[in-house]
Amino acid sequence: MADQQQPGLKNEKVGQVVSTKMQKTIVVEVSRRVPHPLYKRIIGKRKKFYAHDEKGDAKVGDMVRIVECRPLSRLKRWRLAEVVRRAAQVGAQPSDLDVKV
Repeated sequence: MADQQQPGLKNEKVGQVVSTKMQKTIVVEVSRRVPHPLYKRIIGKRKKFYAHDEKGDAKVGDMVRIVECRPLSRLKRWRLAEVVRRAAQVGAQPSDLDVKV
């Protein structure tokens, strides 16, 4: 019983949105720092998760919390729970970038 989670508690992860190019789907990169198994040096590991974003709330660069859910597609097993921190929006005008319109 110690290995099993209590019913109703879902696995949660916090990561950064790296892509919002799909409809109702975001790609979240979760980073963690773990010791190397042999050399014990702290290294950074990261993994991408596909998460369901029904309303399209998340933008690239946002820190979000995702929660485990039933399989929604071949790759999606997570859904967006909340946007923890919004990314700083940098607005550049085409005239600032020397782009001909």
